[in-house]
Formats: sequence, structure tokens, C-alpha cells
Amino acid sequence: MNEISPVNAALPAEATKATALPHNIEAEQALLGALLVNNDVFDKITSIVKDIHFFDPVHQRLFETISIRIQKNALASPVTIKAFFEDDEGLAELGGPAYLARLAGASVSVFAAKDYAQMIYDMAIRRDLIAIGDEISDKAGSVDLSSEPSEQIVEAEQRLYALSEQGQVESGFQSFLKAVTDAVNVANTAYQRDGGMAGISTGLDDMDKKLGGLHRSDLLILAGRPSMGKTSLATNIAFNIAKAYKLGRLPDGSDGAVDGGVVGFYSLEMSAEQLAGRILSEASEVPSNQIRSGDMTEDEFRRFVQAAKDLENCPLFIDDTPALPISQLAARARRLKRTHGLDVLIIDYLQLVRPASAKDSRVNEVSEITQGMKAIAKELDIPVIALSQLSRAVESREDKRPQLSDLRESGSIEQDADVVMFVFREEYYKEREKPGDHEAEKMVGWQEEMEALHGKAEVIIGKQRHGPIGTVDLSFEGRFTRFGNLVQKWQQGQDDQGF
Repeated sequence: MNEISPVNAALPAEATKATALPHNIEAEQALLGALLVNNDVFDKITSIVKDIHFFDPVHQRLFETISIRIQKNALASPVTIKAFFEDDEGLAELGGPAYLARLAGASVSVFAAKDYAQMIYDMAIRRDLIAIGDEISDKAGSVDLSSEPSEQIVEAEQRLYALSEQGQVESGFQSFLKAVTDAVNVANTAYQRDGGMAGISTGLDDMDKKLGGLHRSDLLILAGRPSMGKTSLATNIAFNIAKAYKLGRLPDGSDGAVDGGVVGFYSLEMSAEQLAGRILSEASEVPSNQIRSGDMTEDEFRRFVQAAKDLENCPLFIDDTPALPISQLAARARRLKRTHGLDVLIIDYLQLVRPASAKDSRVNEVSEITQGMKAIAKELDIPVIALSQLSRAVESREDKRPQLSDLRESGSIEQDADVVMFVFREEYYKEREKPGDHEAEKMVGWQEEMEALHGKAEVIIGKQRHGPIGTVDLSFEGRFTRFGNLVQKWQQGQDDQGF
């Protein structure tokens, strides 16, 4: 290998601390040289190292330019790269184009390139760890009323999580090329499913068609009045996703959920045992009230026990700690993703989550909570479904179908959410309009209406940032608290014929 002089030969006094940070300039030079001589090396090291992992800024710029050229199937060599660095002062200080030639001359073999890339990455992680440690130490040392120790712990954990998951503390700006590549990968996922969807399936076909599945980094609000079935629908979706979970190799080469996913469920209203009872009722087809009272036949009890055995390895994790602050909620979700993985997070329900600190109004508190939930979705790169109560204004209208203005503290919820959905069962309201026994004519009409509405529910999509709004019709079996796909009239003939 030809000798290359270190990049930082003479440094001012204020740069002493920076150069003391872990780095290996020779490894960076050797890897860049290998790439300039043999572009095929890029495929071996692209999953390990990125431009931000290089210590020297000139090396960062060189690696970024080489990467872009190779990804465009264009040659990256000292001759072709030289044109992009004619006015680069940093490269000029190192010797200009002659430095590129020296890098190529000092290149390593293809087999050694991977080891050098790993070394560069490890050094970058060490530097970031030192930076996080210094920041934690400085903040802990300065006693400030606006920065509570508990908040500092959550912030430190968030930065460490980002470092462990993405290999960097802060992403900052990214090139349009990377954003376009990510968008193409999402479209490719949908295309591979025959135009089905890019997101995670809810297990409810008509809802999947309308939403395109549950998309990563989206915040979905599922709202409704009491007894409409918000928790039931969220539980059904969680169960469907966890039940379909299948681990495999993803398109980017990493391991992950190729179908279904790991689900985290924050049950701030019901206990974990009650929630499990609902899921078991749906899976075993034993009414939930019979499970609670123990009023089961031998056959029903066998089905119940068998369902429990079948679901014991289901990747569904429940946290029923009441009144969790949004910061703690985020910290626990991070921990779950790090230890078991996490593909979907469900929160039941939004108004029971506490803000990190007391605010002057409830509107500001809800705003902090919804912003925090959207931040979780983006940081963990998962869909977050948050249930929400509706105001009583719905009850005073003749048409009880909810709308966006019915959301409690609606401004921030409507603004921060990517999707807002409402659960509506007209049967619930019609049942309360039952005429007296002496009103025979009205009773006949009421019974006909009830028959038409029985077992049906609607999910009204009031807002969707990436798609159409509209109504999804679902079936609802109250005995098992189960939502399902509704067979339409035009499909009934096909089912009868065995299609």
C-alpha cells in the first residue's frame, strides 16, 4: 500500500478535543481507494457505512459523490470524481486531484473493504456515544427548573435508541435521491401485492382497500361515542395483525415482519385481563359475558381453552398502566421495539394520556399529547392508532353520524392526525327508539328498520392525508365484540354458487 499522509497534519489548538475523538483516517482512505478502483465494493459495504460515519468532512463528501455515481450506474473513478471537486477547498488543501490518485493507489482488496467499513462505523458510533454522554453530563450538572431529571432520562433514552436503530443520533437533512428511493420502495411493496396495499393489513378487507393498509409513521385517530365499539374494533385490528405475524427477509435485506406484525397495546381504561378476555371471546366464539360469569357449556369451555393455547405465542403486548404521561408512553414503546420489535402501536384512549407537564388549558395538553403520538409514529417508523372520545354534540343532532368537529379539543387532533375515522352503529340509536307495545304500526316499522340495521356498523373516514374519505361498511357481532367483513348483496349470489 502506498503511503498517504494523514489528513490533519497541523491543527489549531481549539481542534485538539475534536482530533482526540475516536477515528481512523487511514481506514477511511483505504476504503475510499477501494471504491475508486472497484465500484463493486460498494454493494458489500453500503449496508454498513454511510457518508455521515466518516470523520473527515472531505471524506464524507467524497463518499457521498461516489455513492450517487454508483447508484446511477455511472463510473466512479479518480478521473470522473475529479470534476465534482474542482472548487472544493478541503480537497485542495489535501493536494487536489493528486489526492484522489493517491487514494486509488493505496486501495485495499475487496475482502478487506468490509472490515474497514465496519471499523469506520464503529468509530462513528463511539464519537456519538461520547457526544451523548457529554450532553447528559452537562444537562445533569446544570440545575434548571425547566429541565426535570425524569425528562432528561427520557431524552437520553430517545437519543440512544436513535443511535442503536439508525446508526446516527440525528438524521437532519437527507438528499432527494434517498427520499425518492424510499418512495419507490413503498410503491414496489404495493405492486408486489398485486396493487393491494403498501401498509399492514387490518384483516378487514374493505377498510384495507380504503386506507391501503396501515402506513408507517402515520397517526390514525379512531373516534366514537361510548358503546359504539371503539375498543372492540381496535382489539380486533390488533388481534388480526398479531395473528397474521410472519417473520422473514424484507426487500432491504433486513429481517422483519413480512406479514402481520408485533403489536403494542396501551390499555389505559381496561385491565390487561379484560382486554385478553375480549380477544379470547372473538377467537373462541364464546360470548364475553359468559366468559366473565363462567356460564359456559363444556364445548364452549374447550373452545375457550384451545383459543388461549393457540394465542399464547401471539406477538401482542399489553400495558395497562393508568394515566401514563406521553413521555413515558414513548419511552416504553421504544423499549418494546428494541427488545421484541414493534410494528403497530394502539393507544386506548387519547384523553386518558397525561401531558409531560401541566399546561394552562386542556386544549394545549391535548395538543402536546397528539404531537407526541405523531412523533412516536415517525421516530419508530410505525403506524400509531389512538382512540378518542367524541363530544356530546352528536347526541343532540337528528343525524347521529359523527363528523370532524365532534372531536373533543378537535383542533390539534384533526391537525396532527394523518387519518381520522369514526365508528358508528345506527342500530345502537335505533334500539333506543323502540315504540310502546300499544303502538302496533310503529312497532312493525321499527322492527323492519332494526332488522335492516342488525349486525351492521360503519367506519366513517373523515380525513385521510394520502387517500379518499368515505364510509366502510362492516359486520358487528355484539356477543363476541367482533367486527368483520360485511358480505354485500351483490356478493351473496357468488357465495351461494361457491365462488
